[in-house]
Amino acid sequence: MLIANAIVTRDLTLALRRRSRVLQPLIFTLICVSLFPLALGAEVNLMKRIAPGVFWVIALLSTQLTLENLFQSDYEDGSLEQWLLAPYSLPLLIATKVLAHWLISALPLILMAPLIGVLLGMSAPIIYALMLTLLLGTPVLSLVGAIGAALTVTQRRGGVLLSLLVLPLYIPVLIFATTALEQAAAGLSYAPHLYLLGALATLALTLAPFAAAAALRIALE
Repeated sequence: MLIANAIVTRDLTLALRRRSRVLQPLIFTLICVSLFPLALGAEVNLMKRIAPGVFWVIALLSTQLTLENLFQSDYEDGSLEQWLLAPYSLPLLIATKVLAHWLISALPLILMAPLIGVLLGMSAPIIYALMLTLLLGTPVLSLVGAIGAALTVTQRRGGVLLSLLVLPLYIPVLIFATTALEQAAAGLSYAPHLYLLGALATLALTLAPFAAAAALRIALE
């Protein structure tokens, strides 16, 4: 636990020093949200109907922006080689690294979701459902993205390859999240879709750190 706490503290400290990495997904989200109503024009009802799904796509893409840097700094300063040699569980270290990434990239988006929801004309029940889907879905994005980031850690400018690897794996999360929001907009129960997102989060938390550890070993050989 001391090692895990040290990793999270280190990553959060570096993020505060390099504020551009923290602000980048937020600025990207704000720009997309600002342009979205302009593209639809006066179609207010249409905007209210599709705004939750569009925000989820924007959140997915903004999370993708920071994945390339997940292990990059550790690879450049030699920390990853030390991880492989250290007498600690590599999957646990990776899970801790993913937690720090989620706190930096996804948590600010979740906290900003109510404000963006109001700007896009969402009702309170839909905003509540949106935050629930983000809380359950964004950890899956970070965990699955860690596998792709581990595979491409030795590649310079591997962002395109990383996107090709992980974006198809994000489709189930996007489908369940947007379907839950559609059910919430229709006044129906969306609990089954939340359960499916929770199951995906549990599965990703169980398997993704081990898959990312294997990917790191392959990439660093």
